[in-house]
Amino acid sequence: MNHFKNYLSFSPYKLRSILILIILLYTIGSFAQQSGKDSTITPDPLRFSYKALIIPTVLIGYGTIGIESDQLKLFNTEIREEVKENIDQQLTIDDFSQYAPALSVYGLNALGIKGKHNFKDRTVILATSYLIMATSVVGLKKITRVERPDGSSRDSWPSGHTATAFMGAEFLWQEYKDVSIWYGITGYAIAAGTGAFRIYNDRHWFTDVAAGAGIGILSTKIAYWINPFIQEKVFGKKRTENLSKASLMPFHTSEGTGLGMVFQF
Repeated sequence: MNHFKNYLSFSPYKLRSILILIILLYTIGSFAQQSGKDSTITPDPLRFSYKALIIPTVLIGYGTIGIESDQLKLFNTEIREEVKENIDQQLTIDDFSQYAPALSVYGLNALGIKGKHNFKDRTVILATSYLIMATSVVGLKKITRVERPDGSSRDSWPSGHTATAFMGAEFLWQEYKDVSIWYGITGYAIAAGTGAFRIYNDRHWFTDVAAGAGIGILSTKIAYWINPFIQEKVFGKKRTENLSKASLMPFHTSEGTGLGMVFQF
């Protein structure tokens, strides 16, 4: 009961700090949109779209509201109690499954199944994504200091394992969705399983897992959005911008047929 009471305590100052960090993520995303317009590099397969923010926004928003909402806190407790009734022994598979989606990209390439990017470019994207995700998770943990369900520490929100898994799942999806959607679906299934095991092992609340999933997905999307800027400014890659059929397609408007940008996510 004392652990639960400690979990409920949270200051408005910390909540404001969380919102500031989340806004920073979206600022990076908006910057990516502008840099994509100005860059001379061939546009990345993942182009900026506000629609792409919907799912991670909902997940992060749910997790953030859950820090203060009595109803969501009660729902967290009910899930935990339900899971604990069926636990025979804890399993540490989540310590390994969190990395499986991202590593699958390299495994598939090793088997000769090529993704969208070569080894160097996809590694730059993954490293950028991990840096964004890890910085966000560590910073939020230090700000929120939510106690874990098992009472072992006060760094429960958000779930780092889940963020890592969903970061990798989105990475796998973006690299292989044009080859087969089942690669991405499998990656997301593994990521969801990782989050479930974090709850099963009494290491996280459901709101921790939801927020971690949103941060992981958003981190990878941002990494793809800013990749053209990184390639140009860091690696000096300058190529004539050449819009492909995938990004410039005809569409029908009320005034007839025209050309418009297709934002993919």
